[in-house]
Amino acid sequence: MIELKNVNKHYGELHVLKDVSLSVRQGEVVVIIGPSGSGKSTLCRTINRLETIDSGEILIEGEPLPQEGKKLAGLRSRIGMVFQSFNLFAHMSILDNVTLAPTDVLKVPRKKAQAEAMKLLERVGVADQANKVPAQLSGGQQQRAAIARALAMHPKAMLFDEPTSALDPEMIGEVLNVMTELASEGMTMLIVTHEMNFARQVADRVIFMDDGKIVEENTPEEFFEHPVSERAQNFLSTIRNH
Repeated sequence: MIELKNVNKHYGELHVLKDVSLSVRQGEVVVIIGPSGSGKSTLCRTINRLETIDSGEILIEGEPLPQEGKKLAGLRSRIGMVFQSFNLFAHMSILDNVTLAPTDVLKVPRKKAQAEAMKLLERVGVADQANKVPAQLSGGQQQRAAIARALAMHPKAMLFDEPTSALDPEMIGEVLNVMTELASEGMTMLIVTHEMNFARQVADRVIFMDDGKIVEENTPEEFFEHPVSERAQNFLSTIRNH
């Protein structure tokens, strides 16, 4: 479904992705963890070209990532993205946030789009907030609405870039529950997160990044119980001690 081959990315002198190769199969849940500044979010954002790459190749369903224009817009409609900071349109109701792309991009008739949006908002537990604007919702509710907005485009895969890191502790569970449900339904997902218990329970594979490289990848059980690299061992022991 998603394949990265020898991807490199620089910000000026800073080499943030170093020969990264990774594949995500259809229906697989891959969780990327690692210390801050290791390149996790940048990797996630290159997949729908929110960040360009300097060299290497990214393939979606075997096709090279389009550079721009309609093809890129089409790709972005097939891959949902959920950000750390919700990115909902502040002046629009939650319902309008969810129906905007289906009506504009997919040309779904408005009534049909609204009916579908209400089902999605029901599914993520915020249907009763449909007519409010984002500022009237808690962070957890906004993030769940953002997930509904991504699902409204019927994506083939979902990218999550630290979706809970801006949330209060009690709201994190609300969002992770929705993501766990998506995983159980077979959605292809690539998730950058600091939530280790979630990674352990939901991931098919855990990718550990450090300093722009993939240092280790394994099943959650093997990675958390028997990390191979010294860097991963140190990272996990630091977490366990907090």
